[in-house]
Amino acid sequence: MTGGAPNSGGATTDTYAKARTWLLMPAWLVLLVLSLTPVALMLVYSFLTKEFRGGVIWDFSLAAYDQFFFDRGLFGDEPARIEWTYIGIFWRSIWQAGAATVLSLLIGFPTAYFIATRPEKARPIWVFLVTIPYWVNLLIRTVSMKFLLRDQGPLNDFLMFTGLIDSPIHIINTNFAVQLGLFYSYLPFMVLPIYAAVERYNFTLSEAAADLYASKWVTLRRILLPAVKPGVVAGCILVFVPSLGSFLAPDLLGGAKNFMIGSLIEEQFKGNAGNWPFGAAASMILLTLVLIILIMFTRQQAKSNKAGG
Repeated sequence: MTGGAPNSGGATTDTYAKARTWLLMPAWLVLLVLSLTPVALMLVYSFLTKEFRGGVIWDFSLAAYDQFFFDRGLFGDEPARIEWTYIGIFWRSIWQAGAATVLSLLIGFPTAYFIATRPEKARPIWVFLVTIPYWVNLLIRTVSMKFLLRDQGPLNDFLMFTGLIDSPIHIINTNFAVQLGLFYSYLPFMVLPIYAAVERYNFTLSEAAADLYASKWVTLRRILLPAVKPGVVAGCILVFVPSLGSFLAPDLLGGAKNFMIGSLIEEQFKGNAGNWPFGAAASMILLTLVLIILIMFTRQQAKSNKAGG
């Protein structure tokens, strides 16, 4: 390249600069129609008023949000008290999703590390084995899990046949069953991002640490984990967020005592007896919580990148 070029040594010309807007128009349109518009409609409905016989009245108010946080009695004329029922459901959803995320991380990280350290030709086979159950619809997989865990199901039959137990273990309609359902539903969302991060990891760093007499635990904590942290964070987000709003696993495996926020929202949109404004308000509260969590993760990641850079 001749002299005088301000950026000689690298091609920086954007060939499609003038057409960029038109090229991105389909993606913007899809994002607007399929993502932003439904959220905007949900936001509007959350401020409407429920009609007594079902449906909504186009009378804007904060009644749905007030119902979520406060109890004013059957006829709404009593002093406001905190509505712990819905707050308790929200809290149960958070810790259930958090527990599912931790369990997925404990199982998913060694699994991803194992796959990433196999011979290159064998890795696609292991990834295939991890993902093949998820070619089946989530509803079918959850119903299959319920069949497996029921008192007269294959799991209890096997344990009784081997003599490990004398009577069936009651698992269905418990928190443990919900945990298994969430873990089984979203485990690949943890394995795949971590696998991608470990696959890019430079294993000569671990070899150098071993040469310097670092233990395997020190190498894992001080070298491997910081290097693959983006994959771990991505996996945790991909498991926690859908687990937080899940309703199939709580409904089919947990029963009424293990209601989660996703189940509460689903119930509000069933039939004419549902409360659409309240369901929309609960959805917006859930969305706000998810956005706060994502912002916190993003800021923490940005701080870590600055510290490391």
